[in-house]
Amino acid sequence: MRNAATILHLDMDAFYASVEQASKPSLRGKAVIVGGLGPRGVVATASYEARVFGVRSAMPMAQARRLAPNAAYLVPRFGFYRSISEQVMALLHALSPLVEPLSLDEAFVDLEAGDAAWDDASARLVGEKLRSDIRVGTGLTGSVGLAASKMVAKIASEEAKPDGLVLIVPGTERALLGPMSVRTLPGVGPATGDHLRRAGISTVDEIAEAGEDELVRLLGKAHGHALYAMALARDDRPVVAERETKSVSVEDTYDVDIHDRLRVGMEVQRLAERCVRRLREAGLSGRTIVLKVRRYDFSTLTRSETLRGPTDDPAVVREAAARLLDTVDTTGGVRLLGVGVSGLADYTQEDLFAQAAGEQAAVPVEEPSQETAEVPQEPVERRWPAGHDVRHAEFGHGWVQGSGLGRVTVRFETPDSEPGRVRTFRTDDGDLERADPLPLVAQGPGASVAGVS
Repeated sequence: MRNAATILHLDMDAFYASVEQASKPSLRGKAVIVGGLGPRGVVATASYEARVFGVRSAMPMAQARRLAPNAAYLVPRFGFYRSISEQVMALLHALSPLVEPLSLDEAFVDLEAGDAAWDDASARLVGEKLRSDIRVGTGLTGSVGLAASKMVAKIASEEAKPDGLVLIVPGTERALLGPMSVRTLPGVGPATGDHLRRAGISTVDEIAEAGEDELVRLLGKAHGHALYAMALARDDRPVVAERETKSVSVEDTYDVDIHDRLRVGMEVQRLAERCVRRLREAGLSGRTIVLKVRRYDFSTLTRSETLRGPTDDPAVVREAAARLLDTVDTTGGVRLLGVGVSGLADYTQEDLFAQAAGEQAAVPVEEPSQETAEVPQEPVERRWPAGHDVRHAEFGHGWVQGSGLGRVTVRFETPDSEPGRVRTFRTDDGDLERADPLPLVAQGPGASVAGVS
């Protein structure tokens, strides 16, 4: 471990929910819950106002609705969250070449590697400026932990929440960790925590007092050694620069099991198209196509097919996914489908189309007639997910509050407006269309991206 608190851990505060509150003036200061809204949906993020009612991430959405029936329930806008994340990560990369993202809203930064900080005082200044730059550039808040190790920096950022900064002076880690619950340490989940509690170990101090041999006896060699080292605040793990993407995948969970084989096939084709779009957005291609199927009884099957070379051709991925589906029995019903591509590369192999699909692959796919295209496409085009952006020819930009029974309710407001009025339309209203999200913070002429100058 180093002698200064120059490892920084940033964790954005209730990220998805905070983005929604920043973009929707009428939701600021109110309970907001983001996640899957169907009966099998789970909470992705809850605002701090919603957490007062006991709502937490990964909680079943049905339970969240019982706890906070008056909260705003929104469908995630992952593309928008990713764009905000890129702004925040740009600020981190300006500090150091060693940035280790853990998710869209969380990352470690080695400040010494970028000469951004060399002692506790300079590290604190960097952390405070980072929080200020994030607020100016995105309108959001993030919590910062600073310490001499990754483990303690992450614990410090949790202590700083929400919208704060905590620096742990090197040498004081044991005193900080001692009275904390064993669940504070990385890798100690509910099962391990209960196992330790039954052995009379509830705090980090009690882990240290139990000794390494006892932990090995209780948890096994690898876990026991690692947990004892963490209890003594020993953590020499370096900050590792952004890891290479190993796969790209998409999946959908369905509110009602799909029994119709034709519908299952159509869903797989749609997922393959989405997967390829993500692949191309990342400038990647891949050799191995993976199909994931979770059946009615919760059994999960995966099938894969490896091609002779990498591809980003949607036709190739669609046909490979269809062949994989042919090997899976979906008679009892399907509750989840996913399509992924692995074995990634940053180039494609031009003759792969013929290799994957045979000589017929060179024949263009026949375009469906207008009559057949309109029937399946119309319901998809006119779905109005709660929380997503729309624009009306007369009333301008707004977002969907809810829809059903042929009606869609829209609140017309923008990130920099007052809370807006609510209006209801038919779902097929020709003046209403989907729209791209507006920036959370208006960027004037010459303004730099995310506040970076």
